[in-house]
Amino acid sequence: MRTYLRRGLAGAVAVTTSLALLLAQPAPATAAPLDDVFAKVLVKQVTGANAKKHLTALQAIADANGGTRAAGTPGYRASRDYVADKLRRAGYRVTLDPINFVQGWEENNPPTLELTAPGGKAYLPDQDFVTFAPSPAGDVTAQVQAVDLTLPPAPAPSSTSGCETADFAGFVPGRIALIQRGTCAFVTKIRNAGFAGASGIIVFNEGQPGRTDPFPLDLGEWRAGVPMVFASFAVGNELAGTPGATVRLKVDATLTLGTDHNVIAETRTGNAKNVVMVGAHLDSVPEGPGINDNGSGAAAILETALQMRHLPVRNKVRFAFWAAEEPGLLGSDQYVEGLSAAEKDKIRLYLNFDMVASPNYAYKLYDGDDSDAEGSPAGPPGSAQIEKQLAAFFDRRGLAHVGTDFDGRSDYGPFIAAGIPAGGIFTGAEGVKTPQEQALFGGTAGVAYDSCYHQACDTITNIDATALDVNADAIADSVARFAVNTTAVP
Repeated sequence: MRTYLRRGLAGAVAVTTSLALLLAQPAPATAAPLDDVFAKVLVKQVTGANAKKHLTALQAIADANGGTRAAGTPGYRASRDYVADKLRRAGYRVTLDPINFVQGWEENNPPTLELTAPGGKAYLPDQDFVTFAPSPAGDVTAQVQAVDLTLPPAPAPSSTSGCETADFAGFVPGRIALIQRGTCAFVTKIRNAGFAGASGIIVFNEGQPGRTDPFPLDLGEWRAGVPMVFASFAVGNELAGTPGATVRLKVDATLTLGTDHNVIAETRTGNAKNVVMVGAHLDSVPEGPGINDNGSGAAAILETALQMRHLPVRNKVRFAFWAAEEPGLLGSDQYVEGLSAAEKDKIRLYLNFDMVASPNYAYKLYDGDDSDAEGSPAGPPGSAQIEKQLAAFFDRRGLAHVGTDFDGRSDYGPFIAAGIPAGGIFTGAEGVKTPQEQALFGGTAGVAYDSCYHQACDTITNIDATALDVNADAIADSVARFAVNTTAVP
């Protein structure tokens, strides 16, 4: 054992010394580009077998903590400590970044929604409207202001109401925002209303057949800090058609917040004004241990970080293990929101790895340039170059790959919203593999990419070793290249 360790250390020192010399002098005309050299070294060191050792550790943590690693549980805290300890021992500058999440919410009494002027009308809870969980408590009477409504509704998707901050241009702070369902997530609409200074929020259903009535919904989002309800299309349409409508909106609920931590680990060298961020969420859902979702992404970037500790980088590399992704991207969202404009400007790009070992996998790369012209739009400028670099890895190995939309379901969302280029790899969740994908990747068409998605069976037996190994190498390749060269990303 001692002989092996000495040889390993000597090899690491030799690699580090050689690469440091390469960085310090101009490369000969015939030499391989430095990013190729770095990538070759790191890909060789990062293996799926070593990443699986981290997954085994996360499974053991879940087994010892009620079968889960969800936000707010001892299983998450143990996962956090496991990752942080490994990174500290590897020499990274590690920060436990506190974030909040909803630990408990209870509605004490039925909510109130009343038109108080002109005239008067009381709407019925559980019929005309419901409280959005976890709405903060509040009792406000104010004029309603419609936000970019589509009335009468067009065929779905009919409305982009509240999806953009520009929708709130001219919104009067202190009024109650009246927003129509459609196109983007409820959370996006509510966050934008909160930023605009709404004193209360009413979201009403779109109005197409089957999308008229309210229904109970837990958003996991409370940060607007005001009472918020989901109403029927009839209620929204009536309020929108009543000039100067003033309503009373009351929610009586008890909201309890908890604190968890993102694990942020940064290289001690590299240009601090040119940061390459690499992220994966560390938490599971309460129902299971979350070994594919997202132990797989976390394990792969952890192993990449541990092996990269020997490499002298030109750009600062920052690894992020996000807390509370499952309740609503809370870890990454609060992290990005807490950055100053100057700090955001230093982040050259963000790489996201969420579910990289699905048992019925497809190699999906986030569609940075919207080349299929379908679904979500392209990412910020630079996202296309990230996709191109990831695609080049799979092309060199003769492996097929397909695009996947930035649909807002993972931690790239807050970075894209801040204008930071993003990209990454995804092997599929509850969606169904197509016959075309079966021809490209094998597996079974007509079956979910991960049949154990968000279930107790997402255990160590739920990962595909080939997908984990290939994607661990792809992650190492992209991180190594951007660690020394980001000139392709504007």
